[in-house]
Amino acid sequence: MLRKSTLEQIISEDLSDLWNALKPEEKRIITDNFKYEHYKKNQIIYAENDTPENLFCLIEGKVKMYKSGIGDRVQILRLYRPVQYFGYRAYFANEPYVSSVAAFEPSVLGVIPMKLVEELIRNNNDLAMFFIHELSRNLGGSDTKIINLTQKHIRGRLAESLLLLADNYGYEDDDMTLRIYMSREDLANLSNMTTSNAIRTLGSFVNDKLILVDGRRIKIIDENGLRKISKFG
Repeated sequence: MLRKSTLEQIISEDLSDLWNALKPEEKRIITDNFKYEHYKKNQIIYAENDTPENLFCLIEGKVKMYKSGIGDRVQILRLYRPVQYFGYRAYFANEPYVSSVAAFEPSVLGVIPMKLVEELIRNNNDLAMFFIHELSRNLGGSDTKIINLTQKHIRGRLAESLLLLADNYGYEDDDMTLRIYMSREDLANLSNMTTSNAIRTLGSFVNDKLILVDGRRIKIIDENGLRKISKFG
């Protein structure tokens, strides 16, 4: 169990941009209302059409945002790593969630009521600008992802997904093995392709000596080669 002092340290150090936008009294209000929740692997944090009520901060673990489309085909929209926060866009839009969020692995989340966040924003221009910046950055990332998923060949899409996992979660101590172990289905959902295509493309990357695969463990042995495939996809 995380102690309150630990949570305060996480907020003040890892959320420095958010923290620095707050006045001393606002920092006290945040720490007094900051709660944590534990989620099991694959447990849903919130579901599509739920009413947004909280700002979530991922403290430990890995989390995915996804949406079910035609024929219940799943598309992973975004991956979160410590320390990132989410769940606020739908609240600001005054609408239900349009996607779902679940834990990739056992995770710990910090939770702050959005009504409280809204009150702070109304009295703090720096905090308002912080959220405007985050929303704008996420919108730009979504635009880029749409182009990549619709215009790149499947090899380019899968290469980009592997690099995204490396950028988000890093490597194990060998500096080669991705620090996240995804199923082939999740890789396919992240890359906008069928599971069978993901399996075949991973096999082709192995044959091209770009990666090594051991179950769900993926070792990247030629990152530059993957970046070329991702770029020219």
